[in-house]
Amino acid sequence: MIYGANGYTGRMAAAHARADGLGLIVAGRDETRLAELGRTLGAEHRVFAPDEDTVVRAALYDVAVLLNCAGPFQRTANPLMRGAIRAGAHCLDIAAELDSYNLAEAHDAEAQAAGVMLLPGSGGSVAMLGSLAGRAAERVGRPHTIRVALHVVGAMSRGSAVSAAENLTANCLERVDGLLRARQPGTTREFDFGSGLVPCFPVTLPELVTLWRALQAPNIGTFVHVSGGAFPTGDLAALPDGPSAREREANRYQASVEVTGVGGETVQAILDTVNGYSFTPLAAAEAARRVLAGEARSGFQTPAGLFGHGFAETIADTTIQILQD
Repeated sequence: MIYGANGYTGRMAAAHARADGLGLIVAGRDETRLAELGRTLGAEHRVFAPDEDTVVRAALYDVAVLLNCAGPFQRTANPLMRGAIRAGAHCLDIAAELDSYNLAEAHDAEAQAAGVMLLPGSGGSVAMLGSLAGRAAERVGRPHTIRVALHVVGAMSRGSAVSAAENLTANCLERVDGLLRARQPGTTREFDFGSGLVPCFPVTLPELVTLWRALQAPNIGTFVHVSGGAFPTGDLAALPDGPSAREREANRYQASVEVTGVGGETVQAILDTVNGYSFTPLAAAEAARRVLAGEARSGFQTPAGLFGHGFAETIADTTIQILQD
């Protein structure tokens, strides 16, 4: 089941899932749009709001894997995770919001007891950056410090813009000696995405949780470099659903990481991939396919931790280049 299947990314994920031959149920709140999408894809549709545990559990009674594409995830992640655990369905999402990962940690023991996997960030930057940092970390032994940055290019989707606006008041965080701590948001750091050093500003990204969980690096900083008009202003409700196929093709994403081991050795690496709005539904559909095929472990997991550090490189034409410092 894809919840939020009538949204911008959800529609693409549903199309990829159907193209992969997966048994598909499209779900969400909008009966009219879901019925139309179901007819187009030849899929069953279900309409429900994730407001009550009993409703969510009933809607998932025969679902093996739930993929949540309905942001803002601070509204949907908790009830859908709870419902999935009670229904015995593995729960995936595409969240870029830290809340979803904190919830997965909080529900970890309950999910393990139920034999259910929680895999937030099955597509998007978590899959990208987890693979990138993992590839670099392989070359330093035990990682001590990870500094990772995402280069965001092109326009945001309306849903992403709303989610970002609702999370702007959150503290800017970093991980220091294993603990999450507030940091000054104005201090930039330079990263090379393949065309020379550029300044990046610190942001609170899920990798503060996922890289700590997967690689046990006690010190993690997350940054972003924005090109063009990626962060919109004005009336967000008036924005289009998301960038067109042509806009996505014109704006590829890059990421850069610097990993330092406990012995002081440092490795840098660069990732290049398709636009994030193309990568995310592809990666999420592929993750769901793998989970349905039996690649699952109960409890809170990360994409690179579950599928291996090469996961991102299986999506589209993603490449990772290792640069020895």
